[in-house]
Amino acid sequence: RHHLLDVADPSEDFSLARFLPLARAAMVAITGRGRRALLVGGTGLYVQALVDDLDVPGLYPAARAAVEAEPDTVALHARLARLDPVAAARMEPTNRRRVLRALEVTLGSGRPFSSFGPGFEAHPPSPVRLVGLRVEPDLLDRRIEGRAVAMVEAGLVAEVAALAARPGGLSRSARQALGYREVLAHLDGDCTLDEAIHLTVTRTRQLARRQLRWFRRDPRILWVEHDGNPLHDLLTLLGDSH
Repeated sequence: RHHLLDVADPSEDFSLARFLPLARAAMVAITGRGRRALLVGGTGLYVQALVDDLDVPGLYPAARAAVEAEPDTVALHARLARLDPVAAARMEPTNRRRVLRALEVTLGSGRPFSSFGPGFEAHPPSPVRLVGLRVEPDLLDRRIEGRAVAMVEAGLVAEVAALAARPGGLSRSARQALGYREVLAHLDGDCTLDEAIHLTVTRTRQLARRQLRWFRRDPRILWVEHDGNPLHDLLTLLGDSH
């Protein structure tokens, strides 16, 4: 049985702050039925936040807009160092994405960004068994390309066009989703359909490599080979002989 399907309309932004309470409630319900939950996915940010029960701050649009107006990232980092020196010490002064987020939370919540915990750089002991499936890069690339083509053949272009035309349209997060972003560019006349498919494949491969780097940082993950007997290995590592 799958969970967290159709939990947000395409016109709604979806974030980690929305995901966590939904996922936690689903896990409580699964455990209450005497079952074991399997968290399966490739989004390292969401997986780690749930596994480590992180205190993830919300979104503060007004504060975000205010700090984004400053183009000098180093100056923003200096401001963060005055407000939250612990958080500033954890990031490069030129890492605009992280600096903006830390300032957004600090200004919007009224508490230091570092007070929300050690963040995603820490990998504390966990009762959750973490297992990774290692797939050969060439095979992964072929599967990504095959999936992108299959999505288009199954009607992705018509789906995106219909959703974009609805009242409310597509949210910012939906518009940035792989596949949707490229098809929207095609519908706007910025590229051909073949170019949109190529961009989807390229960006998905790039995302897969970033996610792999994320998971490789976590020493708690036990890796199994895809070309062996992965199901048997997974069940063994999960402590289930059935």
